[in-house]
Amino acid sequence: MKKIVFFLLFNLLAFLPLQAKVIKVLAIGNSFSQDAMEQYLYELAAAQGDSLVIGNAFIPGCSIDKHYNNLRNNKADYEYRKVVGGVRAVKKKMGLRAIIRDEQWDIITLQQASHLSGIEKSYSKLPQLKRLVQSYTTNLHVKFMWHMTWAYAEEFSNERYVPYDNNQRKMYSMIVNTMLNVLPSVGVSRVIPSGIAIQLARYRLGDILNRDGYHLSYTLGRYTAACTWCEVLTGRIIDGNRYRPETISAEEATICQEAAHEAVFMQQSGRYMVF
Repeated sequence: MKKIVFFLLFNLLAFLPLQAKVIKVLAIGNSFSQDAMEQYLYELAAAQGDSLVIGNAFIPGCSIDKHYNNLRNNKADYEYRKVVGGVRAVKKKMGLRAIIRDEQWDIITLQQASHLSGIEKSYSKLPQLKRLVQSYTTNLHVKFMWHMTWAYAEEFSNERYVPYDNNQRKMYSMIVNTMLNVLPSVGVSRVIPSGIAIQLARYRLGDILNRDGYHLSYTLGRYTAACTWCEVLTGRIIDGNRYRPETISAEEATICQEAAHEAVFMQQSGRYMVF
């Protein structure tokens, strides 16, 4: 009898939804974190019963070296963009120390400026940056994650693209190789593979996920990245999430969600090559 009761209870629990989560995440980033997390991410998490407190320490085009020097010298050069309860607020002239101390962040993400994302020598200050950020955190159990950004659109024409021979495939491969060479010595718990998701979505939707060649489009691009962040942060499969903005069709939302889920699966499996 006891075995039967246990069996029934075990199967009942298996079908119960995962407990809703409140997750506080801070990106030490730039306009690429703005693209990925400031639009759609809160709503995607809310649609599956989770609540996010989202912070973005924002300077356009900010590199690892600049973040490190800003934090070391306590420069108040940041826009602190924060989403609480779905409402976005912006504070200007903030220092990174104050932003880090503003919440007991569960997750802090780091990333490189897009034009340097595949240049390995530009990552030399990353271990120091991570240690310095950690010294100002108020949550002893904070997790650090790496935001893998995306390659530029194939037809983009800019001096930032020159180190990659103006080639999307080459830029993507250099981003992957740099990340694989650098991150093991840094100590991050997860990678948020926006770069993989965008590349996968490009195959099905076309190279239309950027609004200016490098920033993401306000619809499909940002939605794909937000889906990727949502799955990694919450641990819930994004496929089937009910939230989509009116500017995205049901079919497009499915493609974006599938690209995000496949990207997370690939990264966790150690697979990055999508060409």
